[in-house]
Amino acid sequence: MPDVSVLDVLLYGEPVGTLTLVQGDRTIFAFNQSYIDNPARPTLSLSFKDSFGALITDIRPTQTLVPPFFSNLLPEGPLREYLAKQAGVNQKREFFLLWILGRDLPGALTIRPADDEAWPPEPDGEPDRQERERRANVLRFSLAGVQLKFSAVKNDRRNGGLTIPATGVGGSWIVKLPSARFERVPENEYAMMTLAAGLGMDVPEVQLINTDAIEGLPEGIGKLSSPALAVKRFDRTKKGPVHIEDFAQVFGVFPDDKYERASYRLIAGVLGIETGDEGAAEFIRRLVFNTLIGNADMHLKNWSLIYPDRRTARLSPAYDFVSTVPYIADEKAALKYARTRRMAELTYDELAYLAAKARLPEKLVLDTAAATVDGFISLWAAEKAHLPLSGETVAAIDKHIETIPLARL
Repeated sequence: MPDVSVLDVLLYGEPVGTLTLVQGDRTIFAFNQSYIDNPARPTLSLSFKDSFGALITDIRPTQTLVPPFFSNLLPEGPLREYLAKQAGVNQKREFFLLWILGRDLPGALTIRPADDEAWPPEPDGEPDRQERERRANVLRFSLAGVQLKFSAVKNDRRNGGLTIPATGVGGSWIVKLPSARFERVPENEYAMMTLAAGLGMDVPEVQLINTDAIEGLPEGIGKLSSPALAVKRFDRTKKGPVHIEDFAQVFGVFPDDKYERASYRLIAGVLGIETGDEGAAEFIRRLVFNTLIGNADMHLKNWSLIYPDRRTARLSPAYDFVSTVPYIADEKAALKYARTRRMAELTYDELAYLAAKARLPEKLVLDTAAATVDGFISLWAAEKAHLPLSGETVAAIDKHIETIPLARL
């Protein structure tokens, strides 16, 4: 194996930097001089900007892991373990995981070997054709996260079904399969996203789809009796990919620390600066809504920015809205609001404190929260019997709502 390996980092198809692995599993990221010198350069990440908006070019090397921005592009947990095994790569060596998965990453980013090698160097020579084909299937799982999900394309021949491309590249939908651990998670997410859309939140198109209508599922998945959830990718458009980044990337936090290294107050502060009142109000709507439904998993990676004009940040469309209280009794949110993490302590006083610390207009925050509560209570009462939720799930959400002070005013 060579002492040095280099990956090109491309944004909208244009090289912007390199990731270099040197002896001892040390990874160095550096921007290309052409990107540094470009006054109209597209934004890669807010984490590479200093407090004056200038590009940060002195980036600390990392050991074994790649820098946090790139680490957050990779799958986590059991999915990472599975993909690394399929690809013949040590799951802890993130540089080589990026080498394998870099062709279809979230946003407008692609990563490829600088010397055009198809696969990481092999200690025992080049992989044969069969091994290359097996590894190619790994690309179909290349979306970041923990849940088993695929990038897919619409298949009009199957009456609105979906096909998972054999190459794993080019899908404009995300397919989330039923959970082996928790019942009816796709139905839960579909219902919560539908409610959010009904309250005027920016939500991508979602569909429940019979797994029999999905072509290209890998062998070994087995028979799935409940539907999958299909979500239209908001980082894919007819004009090409749109760049996104999650707030773990914004704050330079490794995925393992997505529950600990920031707060909703800090997210609100960034949004107030970068997106103005419109983004801040949408954030408050989503924060209050997810508290009311009992979503204890809105960690840093479940909030993202999107760059429609390639430079200016906006709060991305919503995703991963799931009521978790029917599955795991948890009174704490994924992150601290401002002073507390307990959902039952999200009061108007806590929101006012959050507004003050995040330098957001207090009236905007409180009025948005009150309107969200009123709208949710009415919509939930009208729709809960018609959503694809079990009686147990509805009862768990009803019980949870009673604990939230905002809902009692």
